[in-house]
Amino acid sequence: MGYRKAEEILPMEIIELIQKYVDGENIYIPRKENQRKEWGNRTLIRQELKDRNLQISRDFQDGYKIQDLAIKYFLSQKSIERILRQMKPVE
Repeated sequence: MGYRKAEEILPMEIIELIQKYVDGENIYIPRKENQRKEWGNRTLIRQELKDRNLQISRDFQDGYKIQDLAIKYFLSQKSIERILRQMKPVE
């Protein structure tokens, strides 16, 4: 997310009104509800995490222990346990 100068996009009347509430501070203006994008929608991270979790499940079925998976994937043992609970057995 980048910053844009208010004076480049807003009329002076609106800037003066905003200055009554936040003078010289940064504020966040959220997207309209129908314009919001889900987390990870702009990158491949969702698919990468899904693939990683699938591999964790496969490794577990192949005999890896939870503590070994935690080391292999740089995650806590609790995280590995959570992932394994969420994943259905791979066939």
